[in-house]
Amino acid sequence: MILALAGCSQSPAMREARYLEKGKKEFQKKNYAVAVLHFKNAIAAAPRDAEPYYQMGLAYLASTDFNTAASYFRKATELNPKHTGAQLRLAELMVASRSRELVEEAARRTQDVLTLLPDDADALNILAATDLRLGKPESAQAHLEQALRKSPDNLRASVALARTRLARKDVAGAEEALKQAAAQAPKSPDPRVYLGGFYLAMGKTAEAEQEYRRALEIDPRYGPALLALGAMQVRAGQSDKAEETYRTIASLPDRQYRPAHALYLFQAGKSEAAVAELEKLAASDPSDRTLRTRLVRAYLTLNRVADAEKILTAALKKNAFDTDALLQRSRLYLASGKYSEALLDLNQVLHYRSNSAEAHFLISRARLGRGENALQRQELTEALRLAPAFLPARLELAQALISSGGAQSALNLLDQAPEDQKTTASVVVQRNWALLALGQTAAARQGIDRVLSAGNVPEASLQDAILKLVQRDYGAARAAAEAVLNQNPGNVQALRVLVECYAAQKQLPAGLQKAREHAAKQPKSPAMQQYLGQLLAAGGDRAGARKAFEAASAANPAMIESQLALVEIDTADARYDDARNRLTRLVAAQPGNLVARLLFGQLEMAQANAAAATEQFRKAVELDERNAFALNALAYMLAEGRHPDEALKYAQKAKEIAPDNAAVDDTLGWTYFQKGLYTLAVTHLEDAIARDGTARRRYHLAMAYLKAGNPQRGRQTLEAALKIDPNLPEAQAARQVFAGGSK
Repeated sequence: MILALAGCSQSPAMREARYLEKGKKEFQKKNYAVAVLHFKNAIAAAPRDAEPYYQMGLAYLASTDFNTAASYFRKATELNPKHTGAQLRLAELMVASRSRELVEEAARRTQDVLTLLPDDADALNILAATDLRLGKPESAQAHLEQALRKSPDNLRASVALARTRLARKDVAGAEEALKQAAAQAPKSPDPRVYLGGFYLAMGKTAEAEQEYRRALEIDPRYGPALLALGAMQVRAGQSDKAEETYRTIASLPDRQYRPAHALYLFQAGKSEAAVAELEKLAASDPSDRTLRTRLVRAYLTLNRVADAEKILTAALKKNAFDTDALLQRSRLYLASGKYSEALLDLNQVLHYRSNSAEAHFLISRARLGRGENALQRQELTEALRLAPAFLPARLELAQALISSGGAQSALNLLDQAPEDQKTTASVVVQRNWALLALGQTAAARQGIDRVLSAGNVPEASLQDAILKLVQRDYGAARAAAEAVLNQNPGNVQALRVLVECYAAQKQLPAGLQKAREHAAKQPKSPAMQQYLGQLLAAGGDRAGARKAFEAASAANPAMIESQLALVEIDTADARYDDARNRLTRLVAAQPGNLVARLLFGQLEMAQANAAAATEQFRKAVELDERNAFALNALAYMLAEGRHPDEALKYAQKAKEIAPDNAAVDDTLGWTYFQKGLYTLAVTHLEDAIARDGTARRRYHLAMAYLKAGNPQRGRQTLEAALKIDPNLPEAQAARQVFAGGSK
């Protein structure tokens, strides 16, 4: 008890020191997630001390989570503006930003450090980097020369000076800077390796090899020199020498070099031997995450997914905080359609690394796989907030916005990309899609031509075909689409353009034949089979469509679209049990799939299972509270179930979203009828009839007329409805109402 009390009586400073020491030890072992937990405890013990925030920033920096690292460095500088380590690390991250304002702030922070440490070489290097970014190469060179006067053997400053001189087209000066670095450190191989890299970049391979060998004369087992020499031997086709060099590299004591020979084997096409070697290495040191990552990638290259998952699961049993393993396993789950399992892993990652843009990006993939499109967009937005330069997230969010009718928002998003990304082919191509969706054909034409002028980009060629189709240049559109298909026979969008060209020229049978031919050549392409099924279903060939959708499903069991299409065919063929079984499996696998919920509701509604239909429509509304179809369907079921007050809430919301929809007006009118507000019911039901006078809506209006005190118009409307379809359930309901009179 005395010992326990003594432990409890430790001061906050002692607890902070203890946790800092533990965190630094884990950091040295590269167990960054565990180090973070210790540093968090240190922060809890001393929340006003800058040091644990600084250490936390270093841990996130080592984990390549730069945004989170920057936030902790910033907090450290707020608590202690004279913490030079935090100031410099934060400035260094800011220099890498594409924002001029942040680069200028980095310069100010570095100047503040130099006020405290006037000749600090690290600070001078960073200040030189800010000057380069701000277009002041002369000033950058002056700072680096100052750093070298203070520390002539500062290799980082010498290398930066060489780069600065290269930026000023001073090749001789760059070479001289590196030569001087080598002269200042004659017993160090480092400057020789940098000088070799310079010569290699200049195309002087003989001089480069000479410098690498000089480095190896200084230290025969110097890893960077051996790696550079091995790469040169590979390029020269000296396979025997290269393999021997990589064997030497793999025998070096530094663990980072151990997989070098295995990676060489992969590059040489000896995949099985490479995997066997990586397995031995990983077994000899299970704590080496880099080795494990390489082994997982090797397994995936050979399609040994189960082996990859096994090794990651084993790692997580030993260390549940291993965010690298969680991210890797989540990618495996995503690839195999295990979206719920992926979400569990990714939510664990966010628990340990709340600002991980990569985790949010992968969660967006899981949400998309589950049919949760709104949540997908939400996660992509968060990933971009955390990392504005995260290009894949920007591109996928733009694509999602275009698919959901938000082409203008997608265009705005792409125009907000960092300057150095705006001219990349991927951004211009995605921007073209937004322009095509908005009907801005002139701007789209410019974007397409810009990409195609730089080279053969299949997606831009497809856009060219689509634009020609839009402009009714059918011959040119067909030729462009066929060119895309010749290059990529599985391109469904190109086939779609081709078929639409035939249809526009009133040659649909020929277009359908083209689709059959391409699908026959791609029997294991789920997308191609799915498209063929859609064409056949639209043409009334349900048997042929079923066969195509089943082929698509067999090729990719995780392809939900084919299952949904089969549900619709089952329903049309009165195979209700088959449809219900498919939907039950679908919503179990993807509870957030809106289309599946709506189809399930319609099926139950058709089978007069009112409670089950209401449940499915209610879940659909929970998934998308702005979906007019779901809102209207739920309102109708509630009105039919004699819950008009609740029904009215959903019916009015559906009316706000789709004010000109006949079905919405019918539901709203019928809801008012159930509430006894017959005049309002008549108004909305008349609007519904004016837009689309189905028999059901006429029965509703007939009953509303009667109850509103206009039996003559009621009977006229009832007779018109009976002529259209006398067998609807509403027909019997209307007869009963009229038999009972207007009261």
